[in-house]
Amino acid sequence: MAGHRRARAAVKLLPIRWQRLVTAGGETCMRCHGTQRELRRAVRKLKEALRPLGLKPILQISALNARTFKRRPSESNRIWIAGRPMEDWLEARVSSSRCCAACGESDCRTVEIGDATFEVIPERLVIKAVLIAAADLIA
Repeated sequence: MAGHRRARAAVKLLPIRWQRLVTAGGETCMRCHGTQRELRRAVRKLKEALRPLGLKPILQISALNARTFKRRPSESNRIWIAGRPMEDWLEARVSSSRCCAACGESDCRTVEIGDATFEVIPERLVIKAVLIAAADLIA
């Protein structure tokens, strides 16, 4: 009928939080740079895929300064999805390895799944973790 509007279902936000080292000069390491590129691609695809489910992924990016990174290097290049670490959704392990000059003497975070080690978190892992989280949210 004219004059009647369909009620729109409320959109539920699905936060994807990522933090990485940013030096005083505004630099980050190649791993974090690569992960940022992969995250942005994943979020673009996820927005389309999750829209029919009433979910909207929101990418939140924060920076760690050099002092914080030096105390806790495993906090850099870390991703949380719906409030939980990405590795929880994927049953992954966190490890570390030597990185680059921006990171100094600190080893940087890596993620291990099975026999594979990821320095840059690929788009496909982000998508997989978000889809698992989305299924949990709508269940």
